[in-house]
Amino acid sequence: MARFTTVPGLFPPPRYSHAAVVEAGERLVFTAGAVPLDADGNLVGPGDVAAQTRQVLDNLATQLEAAGSGLDRVIASTVYVAATTTAALSSAWEEVRASALSTGPHTSTLVGVTVLGYPGQLVEITATGVVREDPVDSAPRGAARREERGGL
Repeated sequence: MARFTTVPGLFPPPRYSHAAVVEAGERLVFTAGAVPLDADGNLVGPGDVAAQTRQVLDNLATQLEAAGSGLDRVIASTVYVAATTTAALSSAWEEVRASALSTGPHTSTLVGVTVLGYPGQLVEITATGVVREDPVDSAPRGAARREERGGL
């Protein structure tokens, strides 16, 4: 299991840890950036950082669960917000803090960026999570065949 550390001598971070150490033998999942698109590819919450963050968190939860993990098992995350003010960053961070992603301690970075990949996209989150010991095999049909062929 992961061990989280708040480092003495550094400013105590609000609701996250400075470092996480994962013992050998843990299986990890590294997610691609979760984005604020619905299942049909439509942008959710145009112009609304909070609404986009909620959609991103829902999508991230789905990604993690499909890999046998969950928001409560994340050990590291990076939250990207296309913004020029700390108020917009704070809006995204409040949604993260209110989510299951903040259930336990984990390392996290909040970053303001100029632009993200989709038109109108304001938020993206990547995460690393610990896989449950007995993950549910919920890989989409065809995923294993693609992996066997060595392609996407």
